[in-house]
Amino acid sequence: MKIVILLYEGFTALDAIGPYEVLARLPGAELTFAAARAGVVTSDTGFLNATATAGIDEVREADILLVPGGPGDEGVRAHAPTLDWLRRMHERTTWTTSVCTGSLILGATGLLTGLRATTHWAFFDELRSFGAEPVKARAVESGKIVTAAGVSAGIDMALRLVQRIAGDDFARGIQLGIEYDPDPPFDAGSPEKLPPEMVELVRTFGRTARARRAAGA
Repeated sequence: MKIVILLYEGFTALDAIGPYEVLARLPGAELTFAAARAGVVTSDTGFLNATATAGIDEVREADILLVPGGPGDEGVRAHAPTLDWLRRMHERTTWTTSVCTGSLILGATGLLTGLRATTHWAFFDELRSFGAEPVKARAVESGKIVTAAGVSAGIDMALRLVQRIAGDDFARGIQLGIEYDPDPPFDAGSPEKLPPEMVELVRTFGRTARARRAAGA
């Protein structure tokens, strides 16, 4: 079971590491972190570094391909070699997946045209601009493409993949093993549950973070 997770400057750590903690436990899992070039890659906060063990030119196939999101996605969407690589990889995958704004990267490849998909709630309009039909759900399966909503939803998606691949009991066992039993202090995980001014504050924070990255700050 070959699992490839794309890394890039400005990826959101949990988008990649959450699913990794689940998928790495599949029987026979062989996991590769790949980036445009092998080496250290910095997450969106600037505090966490991850190591890409291979450059994309070294990776030619995967059973599961995962594309995380993060403010660095804009740079990836403009990087033709990575988009071409994703298209080639998709031809050989069993599952092509994304978390959060990773679906915008898939959208930039043209792979989501005409498909139901999801992403972080703040980016539904951008997802729609790539010809996808945005769906409000933790995970959306469209053929062999599975997209997850914002950040933590990647864990849900990965558990669903394990369920499809190895069965209900194995997926339940992994969920228990990682003690994934969410009990947050607030019922505030979607924009419908908070006042509009707070939703707009979160949108503004996200736009500011992306603008700073684009300006090289």
